[in-house]
Amino acid sequence: MQENQRIKFAVVGAGHIGKRHAEMISREDEAELVAMVDIRSQEECDAQRFDVPFFKSLEELVNSGVEFDVANICTPNGLHSSQSIVALQDKKHVVCEKPMGLSKDNCEKVIFKSLQMSKNVFCVMQNRYSPPSEWIKSVIENKVLGETFMVQLNCYWNRDSRYYKKGGWKGTSDLDGGTLFTQFSHFIDIMYWLFGDIENIQGKFADFTHQNSTDFEDSGFVSFDFINGGMGSLNYSTAVANQNLESSMTIIGSKGSVKIGGQYMNEVEVCNVDGYEMPTLRESNPANDYGPYKGSAANHNYVIKNVIDTLKGRTTATTNALEGLKVVEIIERIYKVRNEQLGI
Repeated sequence: MQENQRIKFAVVGAGHIGKRHAEMISREDEAELVAMVDIRSQEECDAQRFDVPFFKSLEELVNSGVEFDVANICTPNGLHSSQSIVALQDKKHVVCEKPMGLSKDNCEKVIFKSLQMSKNVFCVMQNRYSPPSEWIKSVIENKVLGETFMVQLNCYWNRDSRYYKKGGWKGTSDLDGGTLFTQFSHFIDIMYWLFGDIENIQGKFADFTHQNSTDFEDSGFVSFDFINGGMGSLNYSTAVANQNLESSMTIIGSKGSVKIGGQYMNEVEVCNVDGYEMPTLRESNPANDYGPYKGSAANHNYVIKNVIDTLKGRTTATTNALEGLKVVEIIERIYKVRNEQLGI
């Protein structure tokens, strides 16, 4: 990719996240939005403002003759891996919203195709760009906390009838995949990014308020060991009444403890490390606002910038395809424990 060349993006899926990708691409001087794709019309998607050719399917775009370098896959979860493969087969780079797929096997197929075609797959894990995430990454890498003893990840959100609409893809086993894939994979990614893989998974799961709106559990307590040492737990729920409660990570180390909290793991609440002075962090971006409910931090501008800089040879992908696969594999292993417990 030449330094003065604008990178051409096509956004596949024109829902909330797809339009956010399109908006961020449109703001970049070195990028150009050249097409959008959705099974609905441009008017139904409220995407007329982007003023680009609009297609009903990725295949229709590929066959249209419209030239583009990168396909941003922003469709329902269950379509991510197959559509990434279609784009890679057409010799395009891929930006894939989380999760990369709904199984390790599907993610491996994406990675195989990317290697075969010598194209990049960027996995969207925008929470890595939040100031507390960047800070705690340096703390862990520099062993400021010493040896890791315990890590507790708490994810307590509201997802009710305002979110799970009749006839929609959210809440379905084939297109949504489950609470950990859709709501909390960002936080599992941060945990994996910091502490590595897990083993000895145990869990307890329940469906408190979503028996009539989803195909899966809404809550769970999960415990495990880190392969690199220390033990951890993930406690999660989408049965919280009215609004999101918190997304937090508490880390207990041999030299001190840290808690990153707030609704979206966007605030350092405790930094208790002997002899360490907490730096002043830049302000976090607000959460993605979807009207009646909120999502993770609105950091997609950093994602698009990283794609541009990587393709121009200035840096490397913030979240590569193997990391995307590992998050899916961890969730798949947790859900295997769930299925065994619930007899699914």
